[in-house]
Amino acid sequence: MSTQAEKVGGAFAPGGKKLALSEVSLYIGAVAIILVFTVICRIVGRNFLTMTNIQNIITQSSIISVIAIGSSIVILTGGIDLSAGSIVGFVGILAGLLIKAGNPIWVACICMALAGIGFGFASGVLISIGKVPAFITTLGFMQIARGMALLINSGKPISSFPRELGAIMNTKLMGIPLSVLYVFVLYFIIIVVMGHTRFGRHIYAVGGNPNAAKLSGVRTRRIEIAAYVLSGLFAAIGGILLLSRLTYADPNAGAGYEMSAIASTVIGGISLSGGKGKIGNTLVGSLILGSLTCGLQILNVATYYQTIITGLVIIMAVFADKAKERKGE
Repeated sequence: MSTQAEKVGGAFAPGGKKLALSEVSLYIGAVAIILVFTVICRIVGRNFLTMTNIQNIITQSSIISVIAIGSSIVILTGGIDLSAGSIVGFVGILAGLLIKAGNPIWVACICMALAGIGFGFASGVLISIGKVPAFITTLGFMQIARGMALLINSGKPISSFPRELGAIMNTKLMGIPLSVLYVFVLYFIIIVVMGHTRFGRHIYAVGGNPNAAKLSGVRTRRIEIAAYVLSGLFAAIGGILLLSRLTYADPNAGAGYEMSAIASTVIGGISLSGGKGKIGNTLVGSLILGSLTCGLQILNVATYYQTIITGLVIIMAVFADKAKERKGE
């Protein structure tokens, strides 16, 4: 049955012709960055496009890529989530305490996921039902989650975890790191969900025109809450991957990850106004961001310059998004 909500979502859903130009621009940008760094690195006597660097880019981008899935879903509804990085830090310390107390790793991972879902649900309820602005709500939970991460272990990090924990992230299957497989499996699932299910169409519908979606029978409050729940869940999964990669829990872990996730989303072409963009392109956005960081590191560019350049790239991506919206009007 075709509803107005599906029409609203379908107009901006994956596969729509309206985003063809932006998709081409995204891939052209990715190739351009690779070519620029390849040439510059060759001039200064370094190599950029090597298998080792490619693997490092994908591995280092994997955690942000996963967190960015949740950020993309929230932004598609017209919202924003600033709490993801702090959730990463909190769930890491939570898992550390559980594992140190003798609980199996799988129990700790489930508790991490539930904690992320809890933060997302609380944010979603306040935003959708309480009508508190998303920016303020998630900013508040960013502080709460970070404070709780510092509180539950008196601000101390946790180390000396079982070797099995590191195997989750660092094991290779036929030469491919499991972290890479996790990312592609998760993106495959979410692309199918967003492109071929009613839930996905309703996400686009709420972001495209919430009033029209509501009149068409879409339960907009439930959709908004579900979006933040998924954002919290993917932040927790990112926390699991980070904990496994480092085998070290730090209450300050994940600081700034929410901004990198949002940047990946914007660079990937998802509109901050909501309702437009392909979630699969977020993966490309995160890889572009990872390539940029890796290239600057190979060139020994100072960290503060790296931050400035990354910020400029984000501003350019948002400017391009707004320019595209004005042209569409």
